[in-house]
Amino acid sequence: MTKKERLTSSEITGLWTQYIQNTMSICISKHVLATAKDPKVLSLFKFTLKLSEKHLQMVAEFFKTENMEAPIGFTEDDVNLNAPSLFSDNFWLIYIHDMTLHGLSGYSISFSTSARKDVRDHFYESNTDTMDLYNKSIELLLAKDIYQRSPYFSVKQSGESPTQFSYFMDSFGDKRPLNTMEAGNIYFNLKKSIVTKTLINGFKQVMQDKEIIHFMEQCSDTIHKNIGVFSKLFEEENLHTPSLLDGETTNSVEAPFSEKLMTFHVGFLFHLAATYYTTAMITSMRIDVLGHCDAAMLRDLKIIAYFGKLMVKQGWIEKLPEADDRKELN
Repeated sequence: MTKKERLTSSEITGLWTQYIQNTMSICISKHVLATAKDPKVLSLFKFTLKLSEKHLQMVAEFFKTENMEAPIGFTEDDVNLNAPSLFSDNFWLIYIHDMTLHGLSGYSISFSTSARKDVRDHFYESNTDTMDLYNKSIELLLAKDIYQRSPYFSVKQSGESPTQFSYFMDSFGDKRPLNTMEAGNIYFNLKKSIVTKTLINGFKQVMQDKEIIHFMEQCSDTIHKNIGVFSKLFEEENLHTPSLLDGETTNSVEAPFSEKLMTFHVGFLFHLAATYYTTAMITSMRIDVLGHCDAAMLRDLKIIAYFGKLMVKQGWIEKLPEADDRKELN
């Protein structure tokens, strides 16, 4: 039998991250299964829970084989199955669809940065499973007529190359219409921001720790600013924006999850948002759009820094394996 190569730093990171995220997904899925009423939403979250438990076991086997201690992640102590639902069934459906997009992106990156075949096979299977979940969630959203499509554009325009610098910037303030890539990225980020905004406001409603509540208020102010800036861009272009989901939060004041889980979840989403704004920025060819993406990313980075300090202070950070300290060895 051929001896397996050691796991690389990229492979460990991908597996470690997936392990923690799946423990969080299990907590959330169990809460939804204990509180949701819609049979189709319940069925979808049963499938979600099954996948999360499957992937968690697969990653645990990697750690066991490599004689590595697995992270703690989130446990049954981080979910209150007796708490009433904090969000509507429709929100949880929109939420799980949104999370599948993050999962597909993360698994693709982990797959492309892995060398060992067994690790690549694992992330390939995880990605395929998540595509199944994506298909199930979007079909249910479409059946309920609550899926929000990005703006339609005319497809009759002939292909041509821009010949003037004004395509990128106009000194007199006149701007060309948004192109499909710019509009698509903005709409994509707006939908994600709206889901995150709803989570933040719901979580803040059931929190007790004043410092964490203050963090959530800063998150809420930041995401409200980002939504306002990009919604205004669309309004100026006479393009529709995604609908807000504020009405999908219940009046419950009993926390369904631990403050550790809720804080981690929001910080994780801000980390992702910064990467999406970076993508939107480097693919935009209108200087004002580029500037708005840059500003939104900087606002998010301030939240990320605050999040990191808070997690360390609360003792909620789990250290990844580190490189050997050669100075210490000497």
